[in-house]
Amino acid sequence: MGMGFLKGLIWLDLGGNNLTGNIPFTISGLERLQRLNLYNNMIEGLILEEICQLRNLGELDLSNNRISGVIPNCISNLSLLERLYLGSNRLESSIPLNIWGLENLFSLDLSFNSLGGHLSSTMKKMQTLEYLELSRNEIAGEIPSIIGAFESLRFLDFSNNSFQGGIPQSFGNLKGLDLLELSYNNLSGAIPKSLEALPYLKDLNLSFNKLVGEIPSSGPFVNFTAESFLGNSALCGNPVFGVPPCPTIPTYQNSEMKNILIKCILLVIASIITLVILVYLLRRLRKSNMEIPTSLNEFPALEHRMISYQELCQGTNNFCESNLLGVGGFGSVYKGILSDRTIVAVKVLSLQLSGAFKSFDAECKVLRTIRHRNLVKVITTCTNPEFRALVLEYMSNGSLEKWLYSHNYCLDLLQRINILVDVASALAYLHQGQSESILHCDLKPTNILLDEGMVAHVGDFGIAKILVENKDSTHTKTLGTIGYIAPEYGFEGKVSIKTDVYSYGITLLEVITRKKPTDDMFTGDFTLRQLVIASIPDRMMDVVDEGLLRIEDGRDTIALQSILSSIMELGLRCSEELPDTRMDIKDVLVKLNKIKSTFFENRNRVTRHDD
Repeated sequence: MGMGFLKGLIWLDLGGNNLTGNIPFTISGLERLQRLNLYNNMIEGLILEEICQLRNLGELDLSNNRISGVIPNCISNLSLLERLYLGSNRLESSIPLNIWGLENLFSLDLSFNSLGGHLSSTMKKMQTLEYLELSRNEIAGEIPSIIGAFESLRFLDFSNNSFQGGIPQSFGNLKGLDLLELSYNNLSGAIPKSLEALPYLKDLNLSFNKLVGEIPSSGPFVNFTAESFLGNSALCGNPVFGVPPCPTIPTYQNSEMKNILIKCILLVIASIITLVILVYLLRRLRKSNMEIPTSLNEFPALEHRMISYQELCQGTNNFCESNLLGVGGFGSVYKGILSDRTIVAVKVLSLQLSGAFKSFDAECKVLRTIRHRNLVKVITTCTNPEFRALVLEYMSNGSLEKWLYSHNYCLDLLQRINILVDVASALAYLHQGQSESILHCDLKPTNILLDEGMVAHVGDFGIAKILVENKDSTHTKTLGTIGYIAPEYGFEGKVSIKTDVYSYGITLLEVITRKKPTDDMFTGDFTLRQLVIASIPDRMMDVVDEGLLRIEDGRDTIALQSILSSIMELGLRCSEELPDTRMDIKDVLVKLNKIKSTFFENRNRVTRHDD
């Protein structure tokens, strides 16, 4: 297979075929390749080091094949890699240490292999990793505590290995963790009480280990059942967990512990008094100009890059129509190239439109306070008395709207699930990631943009609202898009975080059905939501996007129907009439990740059956 001459190729997807043989060494000639998908085939041989020459690669999916040998050390050369899927192969040896140095890695799946060795305690802290799947291997040794510093981690599955030692206390720092799977290992010691601090932990499986002591009872543990703790004979605690009550501590031990506690408290109080006296004396000696800043606001703010109006004119060919990317409610967006060759999107406001200045101020206020991998990044602003523009990160694959309705494009099911996960992650961050909730108020496919790796980014915050802390809702003039607006927003101008959840639910249904909520077929009380409700369960496949069904043709029909049904059920639960009955976006994320795991499990099952 000679393919090295395809030097301009960006995306190669040959997944789900019956390819045999080895990966050709000529693959190194695909210099600009960003996505390489060879999953669900019968490819054998090794992972060639030639793959490490594809320096622009953002996604590598070789899962569900018969690839053997080791993961090459040169994998660290792929510094832009975001998704690495090598699951369900025949890989051996240990995981290369430098794989943990891939700073942009978002998702790592090495499950269902024969990988052994230990996970090194010297691995680097991974800032962006959200999905870590190492199940069904032969990895031994202790779980490194550094994994507790992977702050973005949402999904962690180390089940069916040979891990020993205790569950790291540092796992209590994984505040965004939705799923923790450690079953079928040789873990010992107590279950860390630090896990009680994980607010979004919905799935926990510690069964069939050698854990001892009391099972924590607060935080997420109030929702767990005995299934999470089976096969650990020395656990105790609440009988609801299927374990005996813990023995009470003898009275004399209680008394001794109280004495120790009192001594510790007195020691702390004495230390505080001493510290206060020292601080007082130190301040008396200092001059007035030696004061220490007490607020973050007293430190100089970080500044965005300065870009002149002239540079924007030059970079957009004087805002030429050929550079126009799209037109929105308050202005136009142009593709531009800055003086350092950075490609950007320039959002220019039409100042003559009513509300344009308010829109610009709202967007600036929101964008300067947030940063998340699934939000469009603002690079800087450019203003003068007659001009207002936002300079934004350029999204080379355009909008979700384009991918849904252009005849030249079609998304497979995994891509759609990934996009829905990305958007839900962005909303969860906006709603719950800071002290004051941020509402988008206009979520729809045109405001969901896709980068070169098909990662979704939510943009266009022109009518966003910031809710002050402890306030559930506010009232405002309705400016959202018909079809996506929640009922309470459209009729009363009332918004809350559940307003965005409604728009998300409608968008989700649109992504699966490829039908706009504003389509001519929807009149009166007959809506996209009513169409989906009427189709479940018997005629569900009649409303699913025909293009999606063509792509997924050949999959297990029952499994596919089950996955699609679960997704559409989420859409319906998010778009309920009453705000209080809609799902929390964090729970939506948990459900979507479960659906994604089911998707991979079914794909693995089909592959193993074919083998």
